[in-house]
Amino acid sequence: MKKAFTLAEVLITLGIIGVVAAMTLPALIQKHTNTVVETRLKKFYSGINQAVMLAEKDYGDRKYWYQDYNNIDTDDEGKPILGSSEIEKWWNKYIAPYMKTVGVKYDNKGLPIFMFADGSALKARHIDAMRDWLFYTSDPDKCDKKYGSENKSIGKCSFMFLFMPGGDGAGGGAEKASNWKYHINKGFEPYKYTWDGTEQELYNGNTYSCKSSTNPYFCTAIIQYNGWKIPDNYPLKVSY
Repeated sequence: MKKAFTLAEVLITLGIIGVVAAMTLPALIQKHTNTVVETRLKKFYSGINQAVMLAEKDYGDRKYWYQDYNNIDTDDEGKPILGSSEIEKWWNKYIAPYMKTVGVKYDNKGLPIFMFADGSALKARHIDAMRDWLFYTSDPDKCDKKYGSENKSIGKCSFMFLFMPGGDGAGGGAEKASNWKYHINKGFEPYKYTWDGTEQELYNGNTYSCKSSTNPYFCTAIIQYNGWKIPDNYPLKVSY
């Protein structure tokens, strides 16, 4: 005669399974989240730079149609007129024909946010310049709300890129040129302004290092440096 499990044994077994699940499930969920973020970052990087190369066939060297200024018209009450920014006009001419978007949203300053089919988005950051761009792995409103502000979301569900192929920054000279060496004559690249080229500085030791509490702009470069994979020692928890 076969011996049946007692109720106590069954409850103990279920308890053990529950404990194991509670320990492993968060790690599995985060691993999936990492994969989504990695995929969207790599897809965006490839897509935007392919668009830049295609635009060059129609408009020539990117250095000559790149621009680093912006202006947004306002109405009689001083409110931004949506769709009037130089960035959006530039995007519609040079990038949009080669990179599909599914819509445009605007922040409270009137800056455009270009939405992509996979749920990610790209936002220009400044009302007076065009070099800094913020790529969101999810809806920007959701991302910023989750962490409290645009800046606090960086490295988690938004990632800094810089596009400045035709200049040496707001000044000139050898010092400025060296600061921008990872961006001059390039496409949309992870933010690397003033980076010394070492892996250590991507994490710490620079105003823009990923562990910075205010401007963790190098976080994108860490992921690129690791083959568009989030390394085990990445200092922040990503989301989408």
